[in-house]
Amino acid sequence: MIKPHGSETLNPLYVADAAQRAALLEEAKGLPKLLVSSQAAANAVMLGSGYFNPLTGFMSLADAMSVGEGMKTTSGLFFPTPVVNVVADVSAIRGAKRIALLDPNVDGNPVIAIQDVTAIDEATDDQMKTMTQQVYGTTDPAHPGVAAFTSVGKFFIAGPIQVLNYSYFATDFPDTFRTAMEIREMIAANGWQTVVAFQTRNPMHRAHEELVKIAMKRVNADGAVIHMLLGKLKPGDIPADVRDACIRKMVELYFEPNTVEITGYGFDMLYAGPREAVLHALFRQNMGATHLIVGRDHAGVGSYYGAFDAQEIFHTDMVKGQLDIEIFEADHTAFSKVVGEVIMMREAPEGHKKEDFIFLSGTKVREMLSNGEPLPPEFARPEVAKILMEYYQSQK
Repeated sequence: MIKPHGSETLNPLYVADAAQRAALLEEAKGLPKLLVSSQAAANAVMLGSGYFNPLTGFMSLADAMSVGEGMKTTSGLFFPTPVVNVVADVSAIRGAKRIALLDPNVDGNPVIAIQDVTAIDEATDDQMKTMTQQVYGTTDPAHPGVAAFTSVGKFFIAGPIQVLNYSYFATDFPDTFRTAMEIREMIAANGWQTVVAFQTRNPMHRAHEELVKIAMKRVNADGAVIHMLLGKLKPGDIPADVRDACIRKMVELYFEPNTVEITGYGFDMLYAGPREAVLHALFRQNMGATHLIVGRDHAGVGSYYGAFDAQEIFHTDMVKGQLDIEIFEADHTAFSKVVGEVIMMREAPEGHKKEDFIFLSGTKVREMLSNGEPLPPEFARPEVAKILMEYYQSQK
């Protein structure tokens, strides 16, 4: 199986031993407490799950700046985005060497992790602006990732962590949430060698379904892991439980049995386009996939990134050769009325025109579903469209 990034074996930071975990929770009662941001809590879950291997905790300001500049920490470890614990107020933990991190996303704010504090540094406005521009490609506060990153404060709390739970992800999505280690075990149990990963934060329409099938066929894959983001999205995105139901129905009815695993991970979307595409590749390598599908405007939002920027970044000197996972570069896919099936646009026969494809904008899809209008079967499987329509009708 493909090796994880940066080490021979995966080293998740979740404390698996129940007795040790109970002792740490008892210790936490006497430690200074810090209510972290949703992003930091999700980072803790990803560290605990092994997706951010080989990190041992939260980066320092110096490491975050170095990663922003050249995708490497100060020690030379390749990492595409900062993994940080940033807050606005450190008065409650000033001088502390060990602190308890409280989860903002669960009622009662339970302890999600214990952190050894190696440094607390306050970023300047210029440093925050520089990092934001480097990671997100913009400093526009209307960008949802920028808004999230710049709204939580400027104090960077560095140090290793011990993760004590997986926040709400394991309880709210018990059939879907899986750690990187669990997915590695799943791949091994299936006997798969070549594995395609598909990242999604949306329900999967016909184009997504066919793209997975095309990728599997082209790389001669033994199986595919559909890996959906379960964390916080921007307003208007479809909730994780609805996406999960749609994907399960599609796989049940339209994929060969025992060729697809449906899983999810606990992370808040960055919408960082090219940088996030590389991050997606890193944690798919950590979970054991050999290939990641990177499509048009992967991990993008609005018009902040070029259509294929997320593919081109893998060919830059900063990224090339840093990861073992291979990228399957996909074009926009849609149903061709000429060919009679879903194809990648770049593979359309000569003379094929844009109007020969069936396109629906996200706005048009939401409008049709809200009005109770069926989606064209060339665009969405009827069983999937039914689940989506019921959701949109319930929002009236």
